[in-house]
Amino acid sequence: MREQQTTEFQSELIIGRNPVMEALKAGREVDTLYVAKGERSGSVGKIISMCRDAGIIVKDTDQKKLDFMCGNQNHQGVIARVAAHSYASIDDIFAKAEEKGEKPFIIICDEIEDPHNLGAIIRTAECAGAHGVIIPKRRNATLSLTVAKTAAGALEYVPVARVANLAAAIDELKERGVWVYGTDMKGDMWCETDLTGAVALVIGSEGSGMGRLVREKCDFVLSLPMKGEINSLNASVAAGIIMYEVSRQRLAAKS
Repeated sequence: MREQQTTEFQSELIIGRNPVMEALKAGREVDTLYVAKGERSGSVGKIISMCRDAGIIVKDTDQKKLDFMCGNQNHQGVIARVAAHSYASIDDIFAKAEEKGEKPFIIICDEIEDPHNLGAIIRTAECAGAHGVIIPKRRNATLSLTVAKTAAGALEYVPVARVANLAAAIDELKERGVWVYGTDMKGDMWCETDLTGAVALVIGSEGSGMGRLVREKCDFVLSLPMKGEINSLNASVAAGIIMYEVSRQRLAAKS
C-alpha cells in the first residue's frame, strides 16, 4: 500500500527547484506548493512569491513528508502538486449551458475533501447533464490523479472551476439568475421542490455539511429522508440522488 501511494504522488508532482520554477513560468496548473519548513534559501523565496502572486496555496511541510511524497528523490525542499486537468472558469460553465440551449445546472462542492467523493460527484454530474462544477481553493480536494481516475473520463466534458471565495462565487451565480439549493437534513423534501429553472446545487462536506456562510447564501435547502439508523449518506451518493431529480424534472418539463 505504501509503495502504491508513493507512485501516485510521483505521477502528479513536480519535484525540485528548477522544474517547479519552469513549470510556473510556463503557466502550468499548480494546485499546491509544498516547501520544507524554514526553507527560504536560493530560488525558494522567488518560487514562493510567484505562487502567491498566482493565488497558489503554499504549505510549509515536514521534511519527512516531502521525502515520502517523492519517494526519497532529491526535492531540494520544494514540491509542486499539479492538476490532472486544467481548471475552467464560471464563464466557461455558463457558456456550456448556453451552447446546449439549457438553463444552467451547476454543482458546488463545499469542502469535499475526499478525492474519491469529488471524482464520483464529477462523474455523476456529467451523466446527469450538469454544465459544470465549482470547488473552493482551500479545504477541498483538487483535480488530482485520484479524482481524475474516479471521474472516469468526465473531466474531459465537465468544466471544473476553482474559486478563492465560494460565498462570492454564489453571489455571482445569483446575480446571473441562478437559484442556489443547499443540502441538509433539515430542509424541504428533495422531490417536492421545483428544480426546473437555473440551478446551483451545493453539496456539503462529508463530516459537517455546508459551512454557515454558504448555507446562509442558499435560496432553498433540500433534504433526503433517512429511514434507517444512520442519519447521513455519503456526499457523492446524496449528490447523485438530487442531481438525477434535477435531470428527471427537466425531462418531464420538456415532454
